[in-house]
Amino acid sequence: MKQDLIIILDLGSTQNTVIAREIRNFGVYSEIHPHDITAEELQGFENVKGIILNGGENRMVDGKEVEVRPEIYDLGFPMLSIDYPQSRCEKQMNGSIENALLEKFVLEDCGAKTNWNMKNFIEDQVELIRQQVKDKKVLLALSGGVDSSVVAAMLIKAIGQQLVCVHVNHGLMRKNESENVVKVFRDELHANLIYVDATERFLGKLECIADPEEKRKIIGGEFIRVFEEEARKLEGIDFLGQGTIYPDIIESGTKTAKMVKSHHNVGGLPEDMQFELVEPLKQLFKDEVRACGVELGLPHDMVYRQPFPGPGLGVRCLGAITRDRLEAVRESDAILREEFAKAGLDKKVWQYFTVAPDFKSVGMKNNARVFEYMVIIRAINTVDAMTASVEKVDWNVLERVTSRILNEVENVNRVCYDMSPKPPATIEFE
Repeated sequence: MKQDLIIILDLGSTQNTVIAREIRNFGVYSEIHPHDITAEELQGFENVKGIILNGGENRMVDGKEVEVRPEIYDLGFPMLSIDYPQSRCEKQMNGSIENALLEKFVLEDCGAKTNWNMKNFIEDQVELIRQQVKDKKVLLALSGGVDSSVVAAMLIKAIGQQLVCVHVNHGLMRKNESENVVKVFRDELHANLIYVDATERFLGKLECIADPEEKRKIIGGEFIRVFEEEARKLEGIDFLGQGTIYPDIIESGTKTAKMVKSHHNVGGLPEDMQFELVEPLKQLFKDEVRACGVELGLPHDMVYRQPFPGPGLGVRCLGAITRDRLEAVRESDAILREEFAKAGLDKKVWQYFTVAPDFKSVGMKNNARVFEYMVIIRAINTVDAMTASVEKVDWNVLERVTSRILNEVENVNRVCYDMSPKPPATIEFE
């Protein structure tokens, strides 16, 4: 069933995602698009029922106030203008919109049907994937994380054996992560899986690179190169599947929003990439991705596993990556996950991990003065990854984690707990 669609045009609002989620909560599908979308592009969407012109404090870009194209007003769709003074819409509002007014616009003025649900979304995406891919093959970067696993399940549903999964061990994985990916996907789910150990290649490229954005772009670019090399060994590979989700796009920057950080699958893609992208989750928030995975029949443990960034431990080994600090992050993260599981926090806390900064602090070991690394623990809760609160972990649990890290992890003499919510902090440190 084709789902009715409300289009939100981004004219500088910081509330685009809030409005999009509210509309989806009504049971109506919504998408956010740039302010300068053309009338022809809008007419290319199926089942558009209405358009929201969403202005805000970021209306000024490069000294000019952004505007929609004039021909948009002549398309005949019901339109609502929010905090956008240039609008020619009959319905206009200044400031934020109350839920009741938004619901009235969507359901009554636009006449949108409440048919937004995961079953219908999956059916639509499967059809779109088949139309896009036809009889070609898709190469998928399968990290084993939630996003790539859900994409894999959707692509298998859509194109079956036309999907080729590639798991790249870039040396920045969590402890035993690659081994588990191979076990689950190749041995249990019988996926068409290629395993590539590129540890030395990635760490060599990252040597002495301290800037977070440069690290992300190196990792993202090198991933594409590895995939291109694997694709050349195969026949008929024209597409690259990716688990891009909506927060990735928002945080990588839009025409009216500043970049928080580039994501390896958004800001890190090389301009001369040889593939056409297949990104069926790019309009979903994190909680919706999990709901999609459940609807697709993925195991609960896979759908609700810990989120893990594409650049892996590369953005948790802060600054220039060294092998001793990388190992400290890997081992301390394993201890944290083990102790949280024992305490039942793995089912309560949305994301938890450790990082190691690129400086040392003085300490005492074996009655001698030492300079060793610090490990920082982060544990947060969130719904959509756009905001996050800090988990108030029981003191006894923190003491156990700290004791184990200090006694079992080499080159570490200090453990700290991060108390920063998002915003002003982000979930990851880099």
